[in-house]
Amino acid sequence: MSKRCGVCDKGPQFGNNVSHAKNTTRRRWNPNLHKMRVMFKGSARTMKVCTRCLKADKVQKII
Repeated sequence: MSKRCGVCDKGPQFGNNVSHAKNTTRRRWNPNLHKMRVMFKGSARTMKVCTRCLKADKVQKII
């Protein structure tokens, strides 16, 4: 399963963990996704939506 928002296509970002001794290891920051039923472009569908899109009312949540 991909870690991508179905609305804005936001995905994970990559970088380094840096210890006090400056040792670096790769890591990733995943977006805050929620799987839910939403109205998107006039149809009801289940998709993963990031919380920023929910807060900005880019989709309407179906309860």
